[in-house]
This record gives sequence, C-alpha cells and structure tokens, in this order.
Amino acid sequence: MILETSFLIDYMKGKEQAINKMNELIKTNTPITIATPSIFELFSGLEQSSKPIVEAEKIKQVLQEQSTWPLNEESARMGGQIHGNLISKSQEIEAIDAMIAGIATQRRETLLTRNTKHFSRVPGIKLETY
Repeated sequence: MILETSFLIDYMKGKEQAINKMNELIKTNTPITIATPSIFELFSGLEQSSKPIVEAEKIKQVLQEQSTWPLNEESARMGGQIHGNLISKSQEIEAIDAMIAGIATQRRETLLTRNTKHFSRVPGIKLETY
C-alpha cells in the first residue's frame, strides 16, 4: 500500500479517518510505503508553512516510520505515459500525481488517497480511500 500525499497530510493533521485507517493498516500488518514524489510535495508545503518547525517534525516522524519507493526510470516512463494520455483525453491530472501513479502502477501497489477524483482517471490503478 502506497500512502499518497493527501493521506499523509490528513494523518499528520490528526484527522480521525486517517488515524483510524493507519491503525487498521498496522493492525493487519499491511506493508506500507511512500512514493518519493509525495516527499517532494511534503517539503514543498513545509516551505510554505507558517509553522515550519512543527511541520518539519511531523514530516520527519512520518518518514522514519515508512519505507519509500523512488521514481525510477520505469515508473517515470509509466507516469509520463499516464500524464500524456490523460492530457490527450482532456482529463489531465497534476504531473506529480502522474509520477505517483506511475510508481503505484509499476509496483502493482494499491494507492491510499483521498484524491480519488484525479487518480480514478488512471487506467488500471488500484485505489483505496478512507
């Protein structure tokens, strides 16, 4: 299971649904990871935060608890194909979301997200929400 940025943000904010979902994943020993583009998004948000010290600590904690999947050549290719295909259909999603989708697709992993509106446009992706 790949934890997408929207889930990570909700979890770090202490939102009950995200906390409950994380507890369920831990209880069922579900392997959980984070895609490196989500790390990019977290640190971009950190630079815009009015409470950078507090937010940096939350990011540090959530990252030390999880392993990561990098955007490698194959997942970058898949993400680029996803992005280009959706643009050609006038169903564009953000490039960073396409990268995350490329990683999830390449790894054949389920993506845990609140953002099903965008990710549901990706053919063949396995999604879960909370």
